[in-house]
Amino acid sequence: MLYSVKYGHQKLSLAIPDTCPTDVIEPITVLPLEAPLEAFEAALDSPLGHPPLSALPQPASVAIAVPDETRPFPVRDLLPPLLERIFAAFPKLDHRRITIVVGGGLHEPPDQAQLDRVLPADLHGCTVVSHDARNSPICRMGVTSRGTPVEINAAYACAELKIVMGMVDAHQFAGFTGGAKGVVVGCASAAMIAHNHSLLSHAQAFAGNLEGNPVREDLNESGVIAGVNIAINVALTAEKKIAALFVGDPQLVLRRAAQETRALYGHRLHKKYDVVIASCGGLPKDICLYQAQKALDAARHCAAPQGKILLVAECSQGIGDDVYEDYVSRFTSQQDLLKDFTQHEFKMGAHKAFLFGRVAVAHELVLHTELSERDTSRCLLRKGDAQQTLDAWFGMNPHAETAVITYANSTFFYTPEA
Repeated sequence: MLYSVKYGHQKLSLAIPDTCPTDVIEPITVLPLEAPLEAFEAALDSPLGHPPLSALPQPASVAIAVPDETRPFPVRDLLPPLLERIFAAFPKLDHRRITIVVGGGLHEPPDQAQLDRVLPADLHGCTVVSHDARNSPICRMGVTSRGTPVEINAAYACAELKIVMGMVDAHQFAGFTGGAKGVVVGCASAAMIAHNHSLLSHAQAFAGNLEGNPVREDLNESGVIAGVNIAINVALTAEKKIAALFVGDPQLVLRRAAQETRALYGHRLHKKYDVVIASCGGLPKDICLYQAQKALDAARHCAAPQGKILLVAECSQGIGDDVYEDYVSRFTSQQDLLKDFTQHEFKMGAHKAFLFGRVAVAHELVLHTELSERDTSRCLLRKGDAQQTLDAWFGMNPHAETAVITYANSTFFYTPEA
């Protein structure tokens, strides 16, 4: 039988023998809220585990962290009603004492053109700050139990009332985004982000998992130390419409939002597969190898021990990251790379080599890609034609349990007990 997956701008057809039981794992269709602004007003009236704004004493200052344009959070829709609530609750507060910090973690700080695209046109005199993880003034607020320095943009850290707005979705080693993440990553120093992300090698650090996940637990603790009061999180449909919305204490919001997101988008994992075909979902998800790696988190979690993984990723823009390329090309085997990575200080970019490597040593991994043989081998990966690879695998196991993941970059699994 023929199955089709996206590959760049095109589609790739793959033949799988009828003798192989095959499951196609596709995105779950979710309907948007019929009245998202009304739902937001209601959530602001009754926050989870936190008094409403109208019940708080007037603060000396307010900070609101919002994501940059790399995240499709509906800032233009939700920030205006939030500001109106703040103005009504604290009528004597000078609007200049309300600071909106646009944070993207290690992304380049947004320029004025980007700010104009992210923020509503009329901010009623509120102050706007673009966060730069390497150059912004930073306030050191403490250290987590795992040794992460809690270093937050000073414009945010010094406010009395702290609010964060952000998305909640699966994250390949934080479990889920959301909660205080928009502050403790989005508005954090480069050193803070690097130390937190150094925990990604833990067995419980994977998409869809909060329990025992050191990356997520460290972020939660950082949020407490940073004094984040209120989180506003949304889950979005594939069309970037609001499907669910949560307001309140950051950790309560995270837990409720994760439960809802798992129910909306998660795939219950009933079995493991002998062969996993993972497509990133075409452009822009497979624009380069660096981005395509995200598809492997879903693939590895549904692959059986010794299961085989075919990654379908065009990579029209090549490898995609100089730090990753320079690091991985220093080694002749994945085993040597993994050993080196765990013995040295964490480095962003190099972490992608670790994420590729842990899959490549546990599974037979083949890439169907436009990358050259030279670039693929320099990254310690194996290039192969998709159909020829599958024919060889099915020739060895004509009854292989097979999964076709059509949008693996945004797919996550949960087990029945999770």
